[in-house]
Amino acid sequence: MVYWLVSLQLPNKRKDACWELLQEKTSAAALGSNYKLEIPDLRVGTLDSLMALSDELSKTSTMMEAVVNKVKRQVNDAAGAKGLVGLKVEGMSTESYVQRFKWDEAKFPARRPLKETVDRMQELVSRIEDDLKVKASEYNNLKSQLNQITRKAQGSLAVRDVSTLVKPAQVIDTEHLTTLFVIISKFSLKEWEEGYEKMCNFVVPRSSAHISEDNDYSLVSVVLFKRVLDDFKAAARSKGYQVREYHAPTEGSELTTAQAEQLKKDVEQKKNALEQWCKTAYGEAFSCYMHVLVVRLFVESILRYGLPPSFQAAVVRPQDKSEARLRLELETTFGGGKAHYWKDDGSNLGAGLAGDTELYPYVSLTLSTDYSA
Repeated sequence: MVYWLVSLQLPNKRKDACWELLQEKTSAAALGSNYKLEIPDLRVGTLDSLMALSDELSKTSTMMEAVVNKVKRQVNDAAGAKGLVGLKVEGMSTESYVQRFKWDEAKFPARRPLKETVDRMQELVSRIEDDLKVKASEYNNLKSQLNQITRKAQGSLAVRDVSTLVKPAQVIDTEHLTTLFVIISKFSLKEWEEGYEKMCNFVVPRSSAHISEDNDYSLVSVVLFKRVLDDFKAAARSKGYQVREYHAPTEGSELTTAQAEQLKKDVEQKKNALEQWCKTAYGEAFSCYMHVLVVRLFVESILRYGLPPSFQAAVVRPQDKSEARLRLELETTFGGGKAHYWKDDGSNLGAGLAGDTELYPYVSLTLSTDYSA
């Protein structure tokens, strides 16, 4: 869902007239839905401080949007699309929160200097990003351990650790002789049996033995002299065989069945805990992101329209495939007959939003609540 946060100059200094005109030209024409956006009496400060803050707000809002999407991606990884549907901001769906936005005075006092307010929001979201990295890393490490165990125990012979399949009695390892284990396609089994003794010198005749197989591959062994080990490996690779050396498991290196089951439970618990944390973090991050956009809308409106603050802020949801018509209607209605001055001709002139390439005769910010992969 895409929303536009806009501020419009007041005809005859009347907010009610501006709102009625917006409704008449857009909502009544089925171009979009409008929701009043109440901005508190924020502390303006000096013009220089607002101009400096304008540049910072563009970067800050981009950073916060990225963090919100990181949290959403993590929820999607842990719980799938159903997890995204359940995301809430202050107990509401994201869409409802945007449409009914109320400034959180307790968390962000309106009379505090704007720079301090923005720094506080940025600090909160940066902390969420740092915590996400730690928690996601812990979960991914556990999941990686479980995947390795599962691959060793259940995967294809092409990826399994042969040490889990080979018995010590099947291994010959003396001063001069060694046992190699080779993964070959079942289609190549006859070729192996007929040719392995000739792949290089000093291969022990009739030493190949069948160890294991799955749907696609067979694991076989061969005994040869250690001095021709590299020659045999090279010959095997040239035929597309996978050579594996056996390494006896060291004491304590193999997980017991009970330990493996416990690891599965740990991974599931960590995933559930991460999912719940992300849902809480999403609400906090999105709330800060929305507040920063409102501050940015306020600052850009002061820079655009001047003091004292005199504009109507609104959240506009364009109807599908009506964006261009809606933009044109807004420009025509609220452009004061000077909409052409705000077309970007590459000269970067005009009092447009810092960092934005599309300029309009009214202040506009775009907010997407869709999942960004």
